[in-house]
Amino acid sequence: MALDRGIADVFTDLMNEFTTLFRKEIRLARAELSDKIAMVGVALGLVVAGAVLLMAALVLLLEAGVAALVERGFTLTSATSIVSGVALLIGIILLWLGISRLQAKKLVPTKTIEQLQHDAAVAKHQVSAS
Repeated sequence: MALDRGIADVFTDLMNEFTTLFRKEIRLARAELSDKIAMVGVALGLVVAGAVLLMAALVLLLEAGVAALVERGFTLTSATSIVSGVALLIGIILLWLGISRLQAKKLVPTKTIEQLQHDAAVAKHQVSAS
């Protein structure tokens, strides 16, 4: 009977420890997700900044670039095409940089997942040792 009570006590202690550990892991997950949300905010800011600069670049490059190329003998159509193509390329690069920071694999709470896997292995070991 004393042996059964000892196993019950160990099991109760194990469950209490698991509950405490689970609560700590939830707090860790929340903190890590907050960091990931902040990263998304920065990435979205870069996308918006890229879009704003893209619009300004298009206007300025079209005006100044077209005028310079026309002075050098290009037709108005070819000068406009060249300047617009350069502005478009810069805009695409900025948008690509911002979007690449929003990839799903960068938003996964990897530290929490690794810690939960470790905790599961330790709990499995403790249960099998008991």
